[in-house]
Amino acid sequence: MPHMPFSIAPMEDAEPVIVGGLQATIVWRKNNRARRVALRIDPQAGRIVITLPPRGSRQAGLALLRGHESWVAERLASLPPALVIADGNEIPVFGQPHRIVHDRGTRGGAAIETPVIRVSGHPDFLARRVRDMLRDLAFREFSAMARHMAAQFRARPAAVRIKDTHTRWGSCTADGTMMFSWRLIMAPRFVQDYVVAHETAHLRHMNHGPDFWTLVETLTPYRAEATSWLHREGPGLLRIS
Repeated sequence: MPHMPFSIAPMEDAEPVIVGGLQATIVWRKNNRARRVALRIDPQAGRIVITLPPRGSRQAGLALLRGHESWVAERLASLPPALVIADGNEIPVFGQPHRIVHDRGTRGGAAIETPVIRVSGHPDFLARRVRDMLRDLAFREFSAMARHMAAQFRARPAAVRIKDTHTRWGSCTADGTMMFSWRLIMAPRFVQDYVVAHETAHLRHMNHGPDFWTLVETLTPYRAEATSWLHREGPGLLRIS
């Protein structure tokens, strides 16, 4: 899956901007490892992120933005609407809609009672409780799937971690540490199957060569279907917060 750079990031500096007639926000970041000015859209927050190298200027960043203004405006306009994790709203789990129900008088955090996610406690902590529950579920599901798939070619992940990433659904490092986005638990099972198979195959092949794809396709039959779904529906999962 596409990789996101890991580096020490300074505090964000944000400012408003008009792009293609749309009100938007630029987030400025400095990256000591960057060699050039970089521009991307953060689909989760719906913001423009401009990364500057150590000697990069905001003037250069704005020039890059203006040179890609039509593309940026199109991307921002095409983002799905944001969806807040709140009482009464629906979010998917395993691709199926679940309505969030807040029970004020009970305790115990959050639990799935399909087609409902029942959440107890103070309403201020409702979203956090739902996210924590989904992260725990993602860890259990994806850890078991990765171990099962890896055993088919006598491998084993060194560790499985769950994070909240913006540009990738999973990754696998050279030491066998696997990472998955907690948001993947909201996707259908066939999508999860493909993403876990993709990263598990990296335990054997740290590339995307023919042998890698052959192994992926022995682990899952859903490559084409899942990649199509992620391209079409994935941005919507990133807008849930």
